[in-house]
Amino acid sequence: MTTPDLDTELAAERHHLTESRAALGRMRDRAQALFATGENVAGDAYTAEQLGRTLSKRVAELADNPDTPLFFGRLDLDAGAYHVGRRHVTDDAGEPMVLDWRAPLSRAFYRASVRDPQGVATRRRFGFVKGELTSFEDEHLDRGEELGTNSRILTAEIERPRVGPMRDIVATIQPEQDELVRAELTDSICVQGAPGTGKTAVGLHRAAYLLYLHRERLRRSGVLIVGPNSAFLSYISAVLPALGEVEVAQATVDDLIARVPVRGTDTAAAALLKHDPRMAEVLRRALWGRIGKPTEAIMVSDGSYRWRIDPEPLRRVVDEARREGLPYLVGRERVQARVVGLLQRQSEYRTGNSPGEGWLRRMAKVAPVRDFLETAWPAVTPEGLVVALLSDAELLARSAEGILTADEQQELLWARPPRSVKTAKFSAADTVLVDEATGLLERQQSFGHVVVDEAQDLSPMQARAIARRSEHGSITLLGDLAQGTAPWAAADWRDTLAHLGKPDAAVVPLTTGFRVPAVVVALANRLLPALGVDVPEAVSLRRDGDLAIVAVAEPADLDAAVLVEVTAALDHEGSVAVIAADAAVDRLRAHLKTAGIPAATPDDVESGARVTVVPATIVKGLEYDHVIVAEPADIVAAEPRGLHRLYVVLTRAVSRLSVVHAQPLPQPLATT
Repeated sequence: MTTPDLDTELAAERHHLTESRAALGRMRDRAQALFATGENVAGDAYTAEQLGRTLSKRVAELADNPDTPLFFGRLDLDAGAYHVGRRHVTDDAGEPMVLDWRAPLSRAFYRASVRDPQGVATRRRFGFVKGELTSFEDEHLDRGEELGTNSRILTAEIERPRVGPMRDIVATIQPEQDELVRAELTDSICVQGAPGTGKTAVGLHRAAYLLYLHRERLRRSGVLIVGPNSAFLSYISAVLPALGEVEVAQATVDDLIARVPVRGTDTAAAALLKHDPRMAEVLRRALWGRIGKPTEAIMVSDGSYRWRIDPEPLRRVVDEARREGLPYLVGRERVQARVVGLLQRQSEYRTGNSPGEGWLRRMAKVAPVRDFLETAWPAVTPEGLVVALLSDAELLARSAEGILTADEQQELLWARPPRSVKTAKFSAADTVLVDEATGLLERQQSFGHVVVDEAQDLSPMQARAIARRSEHGSITLLGDLAQGTAPWAAADWRDTLAHLGKPDAAVVPLTTGFRVPAVVVALANRLLPALGVDVPEAVSLRRDGDLAIVAVAEPADLDAAVLVEVTAALDHEGSVAVIAADAAVDRLRAHLKTAGIPAATPDDVESGARVTVVPATIVKGLEYDHVIVAEPADIVAAEPRGLHRLYVVLTRAVSRLSVVHAQPLPQPLATT
């Protein structure tokens, strides 16, 4: 048997790509035709609407991007050859032309090795340029040939310059990442990932995998991605749609708990207290302390009859409802229904007839029943509870006894209590209290799976807010304790997992970096001893990066030096970011504009601009090919956990890093 030459093989693979794209187009055309005629085949309006939604989503899932390769690998097995790609593509007879990367058979593409070939004779990787197949590379596992991270195509894909939104990593998932991606739906996982280890990609691809495996279940319960800010969510927004998943909710924590407008501010001490988990118990006491003990009978007139309920049965109704542990408002409805039930039994006994729904509704609204409820189980709103707690020193003292000190209580109290709930000026920290109160009052939606990125900055109260939204589902927690910059940043993942209601979740470290060059990682690792966290140093497989430390004589020369570095970076392919202390961003952007270099904002990922000027406080989770860090000392001085912020900033570079400074470098970096 003769082996086809490489040109013949490449031509055959290109033909398969062309045919696969055509097949995908026909699949989409069929879905589009069904969508257009769906209302004609549905039996009723409701069915037509549901069918229309399903088909509309199907059409969106089958969208093709000609710049993105449909497949990136091939497996040669005893059963035949299978191309592995971003989604499942079949020919007109239903035979697979491309296997979805999440299919069970595709697992071998990521896991097969010489030691454990999993039935794979040859694993082929494809090289692409803007969707055009340009090369391939084979590993003959049956002959003991395995390239691993020495794969030329794998390395080129990992190191490929990036502009715009984050890309998927389905072509480059490593075995340790794949194990996390394919974890069971019921498993909650915490990934402690050093910079450049792909933890964000692991979380997003796990969401895509779970949607593939448990589609109907998760379509009903939903999948939620929680990110640190809108810039981060914009950056990752293209990943799941590129994998055919268009039904995933994305939000920041602030988005999730945005029940009231934020119009007020807090002192740093007050904000820290409001994010403290002790506030959950203070709120609980303030709420349930409103319940009274019935001491008087209620009398209800009903035509020629009068019904009476004595204090003792009323007390039993209230006590039973409290013991059931229901949300407050659900318990109130339960008490009301049981009181009406007591009246109903008297009516049935005296009249011999069972009253109808109208009678039951009327009894629930009569003044004696309403007055009893307002005394024994008063109505309350989340906003009203928080306003009362922060405005009333006596209520706060009762609720916080043994929990908060007198000084802490004084710090929490509003200097000027509002005239009403509507006029209250809630702060950002108050929103976590309102959300906690909402959870005490009513049931909240629980998603089937929640992915939380940059989770090291979750406060305990924010973690509780997410816990209420994942009570009946699982979570993927992603973060790096070394990158914790919030005042309440976690020092131990077990504490955060406890607040999330998942104390038994596995904590899995990822330490091998594939994106951040070793020379950049080595610089950032100098900061670790000063950060006060117990995490292993990152190790990078990248040996191709560049690092430049540029010192200028005077602060007035800094902007000019930054411009020089930006101009030099533009000679290379890829994205460029200038990262600076927030106060310097507008000045640097204006300086670049004057020099004729347009600079985008982090939210504007679709602008096409090569250069972005990024405030240090929102750079977390983002990556750029060339990063210019302007004046590290200002970044460190801008906030209490400034060294942690600088660690984040330095590790955003995936090819080249320039550090421009006029002031002395922070001590850990100055140490040689």
